[in-house]
Amino acid sequence: MAYYLDANVFIEANRRYYGFDFCPAFWDWLRAQNAAGKVFSVQAVARELAQGSDELKEWAAKRGEGFFIPPGAHVESKLEQTQSWVSEQNYAPSAIAEFLESADHYLISQALADNRRVVTHEVPGNSRKKVKIPNVCRAFGIKCVSLFDVLRREKAKFRLAD
Repeated sequence: MAYYLDANVFIEANRRYYGFDFCPAFWDWLRAQNAAGKVFSVQAVARELAQGSDELKEWAAKRGEGFFIPPGAHVESKLEQTQSWVSEQNYAPSAIAEFLESADHYLISQALADNRRVVTHEVPGNSRKKVKIPNVCRAFGIKCVSLFDVLRREKAKFRLAD
């Protein structure tokens, strides 16, 4: 199974769990899983990460289109489907506009088009003020999992050198 990672996965990993300074093995693991055809993200997420001013920005810039997939023609109809669904829900107009301009819209639509799982730290919610990734994924039958689920499922190991 392949996965598409949300921007918050990279951001939280860098800021909290797997900083470049103390857990470079995590970042090596991401690159290896990408080379194995298991871990990707979307170009819109890369654009969000490019707005930062830290080591994550540099790391993401080096990954390119092999890691951060550009939207193909097959994604256009999925973008329209997710847009229609979100617009028909009870979200505030500002929440809908924010979602449609965000990387989340592209992430979910690309996952739908490519039959991939979405990896995010977001949890479902019923707020009218924010469109949550897990809510949209559930509506389209997309499996939505946490980074920790992926690490366990893929049997990731980050060991200290002997």
